[in-house]
Amino acid sequence: MNPTRTFGWYYYRSNNYAPAWTGVEFLYRFLTGNHGVGPVAAEADLFQARPGDIVQLSFDGQTFRHSPVIVSVGERPAPENILVAAHTFDADNRPLASYTYARFRLLHVTRVNVP
Repeated sequence: MNPTRTFGWYYYRSNNYAPAWTGVEFLYRFLTGNHGVGPVAAEADLFQARPGDIVQLSFDGQTFRHSPVIVSVGERPAPENILVAAHTFDADNRPLASYTYARFRLLHVTRVNVP
């Protein structure tokens, strides 16, 4: 956990959590700009996808609104064989290709900063 208010990563209870816990853009900013404790990610090409990475989806081609977690990539990372988990629609092992989206961005976890 990273208890930095606004730009951290924490969840203590339903009324006390970081914006990155539920906000797609806050999660993006946290993962790509984290200099404190916790995961660090960088935008990457789909062929770099690994379990634990985040794929953010834009349904209108402009604003990213959903952040499923990759649970499996198959032999070759592609939307058809990448499986994700998400809580919004209670999805587990759902093919990325089953979503209707205009754009995606892969957030590949590169390291985890420890205290």
